[in-house]
Formats: sequence, structure tokens, C-alpha cells
Amino acid sequence: MVAVNEEEALKKARSVTGRVDLTMNDLRQDEDVLDTWFSSWLWPITCFDGINHPDNEDIKYYYPSNVLVTAPDILFFWVARMIIAGYEYRGREPFGDVYLTGMVRDKQNRKMSKSLGNSPDPIGLIDKYGADGVRVGMLLCSPAGNDLLYDDSLPEQGRNFANKIWNAFRLVISMNPDDSVEQPAASEAAVIWMRNTIDKTLADIEDSFVRYRISDALMQAYKLFWDDFSGWFLEIIKPAFGKPVDGVTYHETIAIFGDLMKILHPFMPFITEEIWQSLAVRPEGSSIMVEDMPLPAPYEAGMLMRFDTVREIVSAVRAVRKEKNIPLREPLVLCASPGATGNEFDQVIIRMCNLSEIRVVDGKVEGAASFRIGTSEFFVPLSEGIDHEDEIRKLKEELVYQEGFLASVLKKLSNEKFVSNAPPRVLETERKKEADSRARIATIRESLAHLQKK
Repeated sequence: MVAVNEEEALKKARSVTGRVDLTMNDLRQDEDVLDTWFSSWLWPITCFDGINHPDNEDIKYYYPSNVLVTAPDILFFWVARMIIAGYEYRGREPFGDVYLTGMVRDKQNRKMSKSLGNSPDPIGLIDKYGADGVRVGMLLCSPAGNDLLYDDSLPEQGRNFANKIWNAFRLVISMNPDDSVEQPAASEAAVIWMRNTIDKTLADIEDSFVRYRISDALMQAYKLFWDDFSGWFLEIIKPAFGKPVDGVTYHETIAIFGDLMKILHPFMPFITEEIWQSLAVRPEGSSIMVEDMPLPAPYEAGMLMRFDTVREIVSAVRAVRKEKNIPLREPLVLCASPGATGNEFDQVIIRMCNLSEIRVVDGKVEGAASFRIGTSEFFVPLSEGIDHEDEIRKLKEELVYQEGFLASVLKKLSNEKFVSNAPPRVLETERKKEADSRARIATIRESLAHLQKK
């Protein structure tokens, strides 16, 4: 009799047999039964034939494995029992880590299922967005351990990224290298910066892989290519229309592009293979999938921070151009205090901003638009001068913002509970924010005083 308990089994037995005199002593439980999950308990061992041949070469080599990937709903039914069986039959755990995946849900947070009809057709998605685009989309929506909130905008973002990679490839191979052309200082600095940026990103990606944060690793690789390589490096080294690129920069660019394809290959295997094969003549039968991943080398963190300042300077000068309606073809002069630009990237700033020069000054510059990066003030002299009232208004708005920001930082630092519990690095960051904000406020007030005298 199949029943939920002994009492129900006895009732069914009496009904089926017609014998009302049956008792529990007349019933017995079938002994030839295994637990539903029994065979699954032994999976890490039996897949290497470790029960029948406990010390064969395969199980000695592969057991224990590195990581088990599963969903959290069978932790007790499967994962815990595999661990118990591992200690029972092999004397140790069957795997080192357990990676818990989430449930795939739609944008309304409903579990995807056939009955709801809310599951997209994978083949249809691949036809529309490409296999690499779908892979990127799924990885972007799958942070470690959380549910996957799927939306069609994600594979679309993946397809757009693939297009970005292909367009960058077309740009690079269209360049005309000339070994007789001397490498510009801006390109030389860009190559050094890009190599250091790749090394830092490789270290970050490795850390994400070790912690099984695959979507984080993808975003780090994504930003490396989209922002750093395409948005900055290629713009710096790109020659003027119709002009050749120097041979040193071109060959460095090809090598860097190849390394970027290796970094992106685990996430986008098809486009990276195609481009890698096209970047250089490869031996017959070679494939990017068996190439070694680039290893991170020591990088100069200070130099990367100084380039971040360069990004801000370039963005600020471009904002001045836009605000004052100054055409990009018209060269400008940038004035700054000694060392404010970092010097090593001055040629990059000149190239990206179309400057005639970077002029070192000790004080204010009359008839110039100004902006602040950190604690340094920069000036862009304008041929028609500036609207003093408009500049005063903007400085006052900036002063209000900075004073509010400083107040929020001071409130946090005056909280004894926060100060006593916060890690030293967090406290150091907050105190740096305070110092920077005070310096900016002092600079703004000085600029206001200077303008209001006129």
C-alpha cells in the first residue's frame, strides 16, 4: 500500500483486501528501496568509478573537484548529502566551493516558465542579437547568487558592444603604418598608460574570477575596451585624416588589440576569434581559445590616477568650448599652475583639446573661463573675454554645492559610532574628501573675490 503514513496504509489494506481484522503487524515496509537522492549522493565519486574501484587513477586525480554549480533549493537534498557521502567513502569533501545560481525571472520578477509563456526563444534571440550578444546579456543580468532579471535590452546591449568591437577593429586595420614617421609624444604616453590600465584591469578581473563574480569580470573587461581603449586610447593615437600612423604605435596597437580579444574571449568567443585571426598571420590550426590569457604585471597606480585628472581636464576644456560656442578646429591656450596637469600627459591634453600650448601661470588670468580639478584652478583665455556676472553666478552655485557636500562629510566624521566602526581606509577616504572640499571652497571664494572687484 502506498500511503502518507501507517494509519492510512492500514485503512487502504483493509479496504483492498476486505479484511477488517488486519493490524499494523500484518504490514511491513518494503526493504528494497533507496532514498530518492541516493544515487545523487554519490555523483562526485561514481562519475570517476570510485565506488567499484576506489583508488583508480581518475578519482585520485580529479577528486575532490574545484567547484559545484547548483541552485539553492537543493542544498539539503543534494549538496549536503554529497558532502556526507564524500567524507564517508573518500574521507574528505567532494568539492572546494559551491556556486549558487539564481532563478531566471522576467522584468516583472516572475519565474520564467512554459505555462506563463514568458520565456524568450533562445534561437530567436541569437538570430536577432547574435550568440555573443546573448551571452553578454545573460552575464550582465546574473550577479553572483542573485536571480537573473532578464530583459531584451540586455542582449541588445551585448550586440551593441559587439558592434563597438568590430568598428574599433575596422578603424585599426584601416590605419596606414609608416615606420619612417616618428612616434608622437602623445601616442607614446598613451601606449604606456594603456598597458598599465590593462595590467590593473587584469588584476581586477582575476580577483573577480577567484570570487566567482563573473558578471563583475565582464563589466571590468567591458569598460576596459569601451571606455579606455575605444574612448581614449584610439582617440589619442588616431592620425589626422589621410595621414599615416607611426609604425611603433601601430604595432603596439595591434598587440594591445590582441590582448583585449584574449581578455574578452571567455565572454564573447565568436567575434574575438574572428578578429584575433585577422589581426596577424596565424599558424595553421591555431585558435584564440587555446592561447594563454595575458597575465597582469605590476602597474603604476599613481600614473593611472594622474591620467584620471587628465580625463577631467579634457572634459572641462570641451565643456568650455561647448558653453562658449568655440569650434573644435580653433586652437585654445590652457593656463594652469606649475604641475597642475601632471606634465607627463601634457601632449595628450594638447592633442585631445586642440591646444596651441599649456601655459604655466602663478595667479589669475584676466578674461578667461576657469574651472577647477581637485584643488587646482585652470584658465582658458577667451578672445572676447567672459561674462563676469555669469561666472559669478556659476561660482556661487558651485560654492553652495561644495559647502553642502562638506557639511555632509563633517556630519559623518562627527558621528562617534561611524568613526569607531569604520575601516581605516574608509576613514582615510572621508578625511580626504574633507580636505579636498575645503581646498575647493577656498579656491571658489578666492575666484569670487577676484571677479567681484571688477
